[in-house]
Amino acid sequence: MANAQKLNLHQVPSYQRLGSYSLPRMARMWSTSGVIWGAGAGIAVLYLLSVTPIVKNRLLVKVPVLGRYYEDDTPASDKPF
Repeated sequence: MANAQKLNLHQVPSYQRLGSYSLPRMARMWSTSGVIWGAGAGIAVLYLLSVTPIVKNRLLVKVPVLGRYYEDDTPASDKPF
């Protein structure tokens, strides 16, 4: 008890609420950050996988503005496989 008075500590009852943490408020608070990190991770994955034929042919060629950049105009005689 002497240490508690010395450090100006007080006992908190176990039933007292320590903050106003509610699920809708926390979800609203973290949703913006989650969307930004998710978009950044998605862009990074697309950038890293853009050299693979599956991602290039099935996804990136179909993007309206960037599709022409990812089209393969190499003649069949120059492709090794």
